[in-house]
Amino acid sequence: MFSKVLVANRGEIAVRVIRTCRDMGIRTVAVYSDVDRTAMHVRLADEAYPIGTAPPTDSYLRIDRLVEVAKRTGCDAVHPGYGFLAENAEFAQAVADAGLAFVGPPAPVQRSLGSKTEARRIAASVGVPVAEGTMDPVTDIAAARVVGERVGYPILLKPAGGGGGKGMRIVRSAAELPDAWRGATGEATTAFGAPALLVERYIEHGRHIEMQILADERGDVVWLGERDCSIQRRHQKLIEETPGPSVDDDLRARLGEAAVRIARAAGYRNAGTCEFLVAPDGMFVFLEVNTRLQVEHPVTEAVTGLDLVALQLRVAAGEPLPFRQDQVERRGAAIECRVTAEDPAAGFLPTAGRVDPLRLPTGPKLRVDSALEPGTWVPNDYDPLIAKVIAYGRDRAEAIARMRRALAETIVGGVPTTIPFHAAVLAEPDFVAGRYDTGYVAAHPDVARREIDDGQAVAAAVVAVLAARSGAVRRAPPDGAMTPWAAAAREGALRE
Repeated sequence: MFSKVLVANRGEIAVRVIRTCRDMGIRTVAVYSDVDRTAMHVRLADEAYPIGTAPPTDSYLRIDRLVEVAKRTGCDAVHPGYGFLAENAEFAQAVADAGLAFVGPPAPVQRSLGSKTEARRIAASVGVPVAEGTMDPVTDIAAARVVGERVGYPILLKPAGGGGGKGMRIVRSAAELPDAWRGATGEATTAFGAPALLVERYIEHGRHIEMQILADERGDVVWLGERDCSIQRRHQKLIEETPGPSVDDDLRARLGEAAVRIARAAGYRNAGTCEFLVAPDGMFVFLEVNTRLQVEHPVTEAVTGLDLVALQLRVAAGEPLPFRQDQVERRGAAIECRVTAEDPAAGFLPTAGRVDPLRLPTGPKLRVDSALEPGTWVPNDYDPLIAKVIAYGRDRAEAIARMRRALAETIVGGVPTTIPFHAAVLAEPDFVAGRYDTGYVAAHPDVARREIDDGQAVAAAVVAVLAARSGAVRRAPPDGAMTPWAAAAREGALRE
């Protein structure tokens, strides 16, 4: 097993990896930008080193500086977390060239599966269905128009060079194509450096289901169960749960077997997920492979009892998987809410600020992954994710009830968050009944703008007053509009 690991990330995932390393007796080295010098992950690690200024291109994306710190401090492995360089083949190769272990899939696997085109070819080669459309990326609207006429509308435009929901556009008619094409190619160029897009038939009322996989150096692959990630905004996930409310044993087995076939064909190693879009009739198509640990991995850990980070480390150190497929047990249900520093009522506008006061939920079968403390500064230089709340129950109803209680206990002052949105979704009848798909947020616009009751208004008022006294900074929504949370705070303050 490794003796020292560089954690090439920040925030809650860096804290998560550091804690598992400490449980395993592994020393850790943290890195930080200038705005993160007092961050929790910096203080929890055994050593910590600066790597640049706040912009990621000058710090967390600097492969040369990360590798140099790892070598200088005597690390024998690098864990990339997720985001930043986690799915960067150049980084994985640089780590290997330095004689260190990369805790994730090796560079050749990252290259093949990092290309949506190659990933689709691999899936098709082993009999896994892919969405009808282009196998190769297109770079002009005329070619996209031909695909639309061939497969029928609606179609989906998505960048060939990256994921995360950036640049994706649903096009429902030929008349919408020019505007959608301009928007998608422009965003793809900005985010991934190339305007090339894939064009495919869009599945109406589809559910985004991903399958967690784990593979060792011997080529053994297991699947650990699905996660339904359909509650999204701008194709980015907000709430994840397992088991998926629409997934029965037969569909689960078919998705698991498809994921294993793809992984074996690609020579996969370490942890990852195969992503699928499942139609209402249970038919599914392959989307992509995420060659890293996922943000929502804790829900799988909750129902399996496994530590995926520990398994990542063991596999990267050359150990075989400690169990076979028939030994994987899944019990109960788990839900994760991603708490981000965004204002749902203002179109999920990201906001920087200082967190104070802070109260995170505790209690049986609850887990909070976070790097927050009172006084933590949330910068606007990085992803707005600030915490993940995970609730476990004997069944889905119990997990939902426990999550409602957890959200009601949570106070994050100083920045608007998605907590009111999550609370509204968990009380909304369609979600409670499991009747949702990737169009849920668009179909329920009032969920993000719900009225806040009197009890919450009083709590909001207290938070607002304390935040003001602590000097916390809030950014106003566009056009000077007041969010429901801010309005409740003002009203509550006046009543108090």
